[in-house]
Amino acid sequence: MADLIADPFRAARLILHLRRQGIRNDGVLSTIETINRGVFVDRSFQALAAEDAALPIPCGQMLPKPVVVAQLLSALSVTPGRQDTILLVGAGSGYVAALLAQIGRHVWAVERYRRLVDEASQRLKDLKVDNVKIKHGDGLAGWREHGPFDRILLMGAVSEIPEALLGQLGRGGILVAPYVAEGRPQGIRALSKAGVKHDLPIAEPLTKLKPGLAKAL
Repeated sequence: MADLIADPFRAARLILHLRRQGIRNDGVLSTIETINRGVFVDRSFQALAAEDAALPIPCGQMLPKPVVVAQLLSALSVTPGRQDTILLVGAGSGYVAALLAQIGRHVWAVERYRRLVDEASQRLKDLKVDNVKIKHGDGLAGWREHGPFDRILLMGAVSEIPEALLGQLGRGGILVAPYVAEGRPQGIRALSKAGVKHDLPIAEPLTKLKPGLAKAL
């Protein structure tokens, strides 16, 4: 677990930057400050891990900028210690799952690339993060057998919120997704089980989520 701890000086500098970008959720900031982002990228990019930069991961995917991750986590309105169960759509290299593991009771993550599933699962096991489970599957279909979920987070953009995911959202739950409305720039949509929605800005757009399993990798 010690490998997860970020360098205090570099982490503090990143948190100061995020505060200047408008991030005010102390629980989210504390979690980002604690977790070493460099663990979840190739060694050649570790020097940039504490910078507000998107970084490449395998399968042609990207680890979003920390400010984008912070905006998405803040929109989830997760309170550390509340014992929420969380569905993560798009596990990537495991970084966001590791963050969510610090503020939720259990994280169920779905990833369409087999390589990312295997690598992220092994990485989290090695780091002794034991409240995250990742499966190879279609994230837009969710993970019904472990629902209903208190929170659902999509790590890629959609133009419509999938009904399959809304059906797995528990009472009082919140779904958060980068959202693309026709003719408008991408933003963040937070949608409650009751249908109440809030649209928020996003610092940098994310790529759209694709349905199904990847045919390669």
